[in-house]
Amino acid sequence: MTEGLPIREIAKRSGVQPSALRYYERVGLLKAPRRVSGQRRYEPEVLDTLRLVELAQEAGFTIAEIRELLDGFDEGTPASERWQALAQEKLTEVRRRIEHARRMEELLHALLDCRCTRLEDCARYCGPAPGS
Repeated sequence: MTEGLPIREIAKRSGVQPSALRYYERVGLLKAPRRVSGQRRYEPEVLDTLRLVELAQEAGFTIAEIRELLDGFDEGTPASERWQALAQEKLTEVRRRIEHARRMEELLHALLDCRCTRLEDCARYCGPAPGS
């Protein structure tokens, strides 16, 4: 059995700070590595997991969602099924956020055109109609 790679080597190869590696371990994204003389020693395969974590983060997945991707399915569940299940939920969330951002943009444009002299008038004249 090899001694494994120290945390600084994993950090160097992956571009992930040692503090983030310890955090990922604490929140369950990485399995606790072996220890040699008290120091973490990772197997090289952890680099694949870190690339997967990075990919999921780029897609907007939260730590909890990434943990579900890694460990929330039966072991035999293909990667494609895992991604599809989580991506469908994330797309719904992203669409809601995009719609919210569009409404925010419209409101901000309206506020740029605000000519009110009192703040109390802004909600009445500049904002959306009640219930919209």
